[in-house]
Amino acid sequence: MAQTALQGNPVNLSGELPAVGSQAPDFRLVAKDLSDKSLADFAGKKKLINIVPSLDTGVCATSTKKFNTAMADKSDAVAMVISADLPFAQGRFCELEGIDNVIGLSMMRSRNFAKDYGMLIEDGPLAGITARAVVVLDANDKVVYTQLVPEITQEPDYDSALAAL
Repeated sequence: MAQTALQGNPVNLSGELPAVGSQAPDFRLVAKDLSDKSLADFAGKKKLINIVPSLDTGVCATSTKKFNTAMADKSDAVAMVISADLPFAQGRFCELEGIDNVIGLSMMRSRNFAKDYGMLIEDGPLAGITARAVVVLDANDKVVYTQLVPEITQEPDYDSALAAL
């Protein structure tokens, strides 16, 4: 079981991020049009998965904006931001912030994604949503990079994630 921290206080997670070199677990998440999305919907593309607690926080919003800018010239890749936010809130955020290179996906119907990727927060004030992490997959859904951000209030390592992509 992995751990992260929230303002210096330890937070236990449901498991571990998928190992580099392993096949990424499939998922079923909800897009802004309420359709279900899985890895198959992004077949043949490299994938940057930005896992965040909620787009309604400054660090989550910042990471999404930075990845959005970085993805502008990457036609062979797709970026997703995955959170517990409702698809409507994700869509509103993306529209207001001009996010068009990152796809918002919600865990609205199930927390299986958070469990399968080991990022479900088990205790503390944020129990039930995700820790902050980045996972990069190749075009065949093999994990090539992971980062569990050690402090939920910190930004991820953008340069390393984008280099892995």
